[in-house]
Amino acid sequence: MEAHIHNIRQLLSANGFPEPERLLELPSSGSGRTYFRIHFRDASRPGLLASFNENINENIAQYSFTLHFLSKGFRVPKIFARDESYRYFLLEDLGSESLFQLVQKGINSTTLRIYKQVITDLIQFQIKGIQGLDLDVAWPVRAFSARAVLWDLNYFKYYFLKPHNIRFDENKLEDDFQRFASFLLEAETAYFHYRDFQSRNIMLKNGQPWYIDFQGGRQGPLQYDLVSLLYQARARLPEQIRAELLEHYLQQLEKMLPGAGETFLKHYDLYIFFRTMQVFGAYGFRGKFEGKAHFLESIPFALQNLRQLLDNKTFPSGLPELRNVLEQCAKLEQYQETPLPQDKLTVRITSFSYKKNSIPYDPSGNGGGFVFDCRALPNPYREISIRDFNGTQSPVIRFLENRVEVQQFLRRVFDLSRQSIDNYLHRKFNHLQISFGCTGGKHRSVYSAERLAGYLNEKYGKQIEIRLEHLQLQNVKEGDA
Repeated sequence: MEAHIHNIRQLLSANGFPEPERLLELPSSGSGRTYFRIHFRDASRPGLLASFNENINENIAQYSFTLHFLSKGFRVPKIFARDESYRYFLLEDLGSESLFQLVQKGINSTTLRIYKQVITDLIQFQIKGIQGLDLDVAWPVRAFSARAVLWDLNYFKYYFLKPHNIRFDENKLEDDFQRFASFLLEAETAYFHYRDFQSRNIMLKNGQPWYIDFQGGRQGPLQYDLVSLLYQARARLPEQIRAELLEHYLQQLEKMLPGAGETFLKHYDLYIFFRTMQVFGAYGFRGKFEGKAHFLESIPFALQNLRQLLDNKTFPSGLPELRNVLEQCAKLEQYQETPLPQDKLTVRITSFSYKKNSIPYDPSGNGGGFVFDCRALPNPYREISIRDFNGTQSPVIRFLENRVEVQQFLRRVFDLSRQSIDNYLHRKFNHLQISFGCTGGKHRSVYSAERLAGYLNEKYGKQIEIRLEHLQLQNVKEGDA
């Protein structure tokens, strides 16, 4: 952090900017880029954003694309300066309001008008934006291709299907991936492919949409970016609104490319399924592997999208294994929460494996609660005679009950939990999540979760509803610790 602050101050000074009053690091998002908001002592001077990113190739693409789009008159943030390494940039500050924040408040005439403006602008990016664009700097590829499609499909396989224990024949699935890629590439791919055209990347300034995060752009199809906008999981656009916006896109497309609408629709449903799979891969990686909560919280919305797609959209024939895994995803139970009773507090207690599961998703939408790390406690797995038992069984229970440090740990857990529950009952809240993690999710975390559930049941009785779940015991494999 201190190194970033120093380097940004140096960049400001070298480009004639006054000494800033403060630099505020902004919350991280899905990318590897770090942003700082720069405030100057002179309140009349507009603020700036500073960005840092280690990926120089990506930064070069961002710089080149920005200059190109500005020359076209597109609303993208200006770049005021960069350092010689292409790691630090000074950017126009577009503020903090995004289209995503607006749509979370509901769809009204203003929201719909902005979406239609965004779609009109998208077509300009796609058709005019590609003209004269230096694709030699595009990163990591210059064009949409079978290889790029397979990257995304394997992202889906390795970061979503396998971590969720979806069953499939890998050889047959790879065959279906190849066929699916061929179907996608039947669409025309001569346009600018923004790649991540969704409402979080559309800022609102003076009532107009502005566009960011296009550095992954390349030459590609029309369909993908419209799908990214209309089927963004957390935006939750109603189907009739999607239909209205699709019609607006087709009308605007006809003005630019007469006759293109029919061929666009021929491949549209394919790209809805493709983008959905790419999103699942991203949510799995960013959420389950990197532990970023808002990606985990988006999975139920994406699964809801998937269920609707399987019921209402045409999935290509001849891809039985791919259809099979999508249907299994749609039935994942861990993201299907029974509605919470509104007249009492539900305490959800979960055990999990740091190696196998990562910190559990909070289905209430409250962002999670207590997470207790049990890995500092004595590990029953190290005792060969009891390692094949779990924390609900007598040999492991006896082992842990006889350890002073385990009982001290639990007393502290009980105290902290009781403090929150008493407060939540008084304030008439209806959900608290408490999670216990250990290495394998089989012994210490399970025992601790069971003990807390018993303690709370005895103390509060029918005042609360306890939902107890052991994530790793649902799918224990031989050798888990």
